Amino acid sequence: MRRTDPEGHGPVRYGPPLPGDGLPLLPELTAVLAAAAHRSDAQPVGGAPALLEAACGYWTRRGLPTVPDQVAAGPGAPALLLALTAALATDGADVLVPRPCAAWWAPYARILGRPVYHVPTPAESGGVPDPYALLETVRRVRAEGGDPRLLVLSVADDPTATVAPPELLHETVEAATTEGLHLVSDETWRDTLHHPHDTVLLSPAEMRPDRVTVVTDLAGSLLPPGWPAAVARFPATEPGLHLHARVLDILTALGARIAAPVAAAVGYVLDEPPPVTERRETTVRLHARVAAAAHAALVAAGALARPPQAGRHVYVDLAPLREPLAAQGAGDAQELEDLLTTRLGMPAAGGHRFGDDLGALRVRLATGPLLGGTDEERAECLTSPAPLELPHVHRALISLTSVLDDLRDEAQRWEPPR
Repeated sequence: MRRTDPEGHGPVRYGPPLPGDGLPLLPELTAVLAAAAHRSDAQPVGGAPALLEAACGYWTRRGLPTVPDQVAAGPGAPALLLALTAALATDGADVLVPRPCAAWWAPYARILGRPVYHVPTPAESGGVPDPYALLETVRRVRAEGGDPRLLVLSVADDPTATVAPPELLHETVEAATTEGLHLVSDETWRDTLHHPHDTVLLSPAEMRPDRVTVVTDLAGSLLPPGWPAAVARFPATEPGLHLHARVLDILTALGARIAAPVAAAVGYVLDEPPPVTERRETTVRLHARVAAAAHAALVAAGALARPPQAGRHVYVDLAPLREPLAAQGAGDAQELEDLLTTRLGMPAAGGHRFGDDLGALRVRLATGPLLGGTDEERAECLTSPAPLELPHVHRALISLTSVLDDLRDEAQRWEPPR
């Protein structure tokens, strides 16, 4: 992971990528891509009709009826968010995001010269700002001469791996729309719920369809990260149609098209045929088990972490181990990232990359690296009835536990005698 200033702790402009699933590609998916590899024609900006129809079906099955005039596709969610921010936050308008938030949200506003304000989230979940903190932030920004117009949020969250409860989401959406904000709902992880029958996930677009644009990066549950593709759903209103047209203008200016072979794969996965849905369900169950095991190890070592509910990651607060970490040269999130990445042999993105304070000892750990070091080992995880008992997964979890136990033991040695 690249830093702006390798010698210090300057602004972080290059965040970590989305946590990949670490698994071999679905054979049916690679066949679709290979069959379209000969195509040299450029895809239309925003997506070809067949792709847009597939996206409509995807959202309609999730309770959001959609027509093609409401949809745009782009080469990854960052391109769509950049275009949306440029279209919505014009003339010096301000952007609001939760703290913490996905690493790629704020940089796109800053690229456009738009101020970004982080709003605290409640203790039980991330991704959705506390409604009272949101109202106070809007009031303060306006009192200082600002003009907040856009709120980006996520019900199934990166980095915290939590799902915001519907009652919190409802209050926040009402607060935001009362203040005239347009909402962009990042729903990249909505199809990765660890316990889908016990977790209620609602889209803000179900509550206020006239004020919410939905963005879904297909790397969340349908495509590998190396095949960048995302889709956006706009409100079915006159302002929504205008926003859709403006976003297409900006994507055109950027030359932001999906490559033709990838577009074929996008249409295939959005139709959700049985091989795709079966692989997704298997992958979600696998990562849910590994995330739960990693969470248990972290908590046992004295760390603070909310139980993961979605995604392929865990967000950890190592504040209880601050003294032994400081003794090892890790006094802030960047130093903690460097230390744990070396000690664990896997990425450990510091919380400062997600908008958390540099001084807070928080990291996001992905579950993909715990599945093995080869394609054969990772493929075995998909078919095993007890993946946590596979030797390579067991070793990875033991290694994680060992590093954390060492930190816990150091913390205990730092405690004063009673």
